Amino acid sequence: MSWISNVVRPKIRSLLNKREVPQNLWIKCPETGEMVFHRDLELNQFVIPGSGYHMRMTAAQRLENFFDGGKYDALDLPDVPVDPLKFRDERRYSERLRDARAKTGATDAVIIASGTVENVPVVVAVQDFDFMGGSLGMAAGEAIIAGMTAAAEQKKPFVMFAASGGARMQEGVFSLMQLPRTTAAVAGLREANVPYIVVLTNPTTGGVTASYAMLGDIHIAEPGALIGFAGPRVIEQTIREKLPPAFQRAEYLREHGMVDMVVHRKKLREVIARVCRLLGAAPAVAEELAAAAE
Repeated sequence: MSWISNVVRPKIRSLLNKREVPQNLWIKCPETGEMVFHRDLELNQFVIPGSGYHMRMTAAQRLENFFDGGKYDALDLPDVPVDPLKFRDERRYSERLRDARAKTGATDAVIIASGTVENVPVVVAVQDFDFMGGSLGMAAGEAIIAGMTAAAEQKKPFVMFAASGGARMQEGVFSLMQLPRTTAAVAGLREANVPYIVVLTNPTTGGVTASYAMLGDIHIAEPGALIGFAGPRVIEQTIREKLPPAFQRAEYLREHGMVDMVVHRKKLREVIARVCRLLGAAPAVAEELAAAAE
């Protein structure tokens, strides 16, 4: 009886109660194939330690890593009509929205929050590429405009983390109208003398680069980020020429004047806080003034 209770029963329980191994326990580097433990990657702000490859972050992860102590206040955003065109391709647009919301836990592709970065008060917008490719629709456009309006009223710098595949074509002309509307909101920041800092992450493409993503006072890019309007393959097919190596990558655009600086993710907080101080949004410390003079 002791053999059954001490040996057989524990083995049966272990088979029945076998724990499932998370699918994302190990992450593979897209460039080198290096396998990194997910927890280590998370502690390293989702940058592969060996190659320095910057993995995508969700909006929540971005905000938690950016603000002081991971503390921030999310802004209430305007409601917009859902599926105004009753659009359907292979699936209903309303179904795609429902799935994206369940996947990300967010209402739409853009989240607006306020808090401090290195003790500098800022308003931040983050596009989540996991939400339908970070596409710009009515809800995202209204969120960006609301964030810029709040920044202008509160006299706080506005920081935009762009990550998008372009306009959300399921909303047709309503989506395209967000390009001029957000451009007008950027003009409102200018009139209020509020700094507008854009951080271009991987990827930032399509209509977003034809509006607010390329209208900042300062453009910062993460290493290796793909930035452009049309993709390299489309451009090659159009001009029938081979593009230069690393075309449309952050480093290439910096060399050709499209981007002001390429900054490692771990240094973004420090650099953005310094830029805000130098642009007059907060008192600059002596060390930063000396560094700028050099």
